[in-house]
Amino acid sequence: MNLLLLLQEGPAETTDYMILGFVVIFGAMLAYVISLWVRRRNLLKDIELLEQLEEQE
Repeated sequence: MNLLLLLQEGPAETTDYMILGFVVIFGAMLAYVISLWVRRRNLLKDIELLEQLEEQE
């Protein structure tokens, strides 16, 4: 009897978990892209500094 009740119910409502998963994944991707952008900016500054030091010598 209990098995019949379980089979009659629809699928579990997991929309909230799916949305939360997308938020977490896209948040992590955004953090990674920002990290890459900051690293690139710092590398360009380092290259500029090295070129200035090379000109001074």
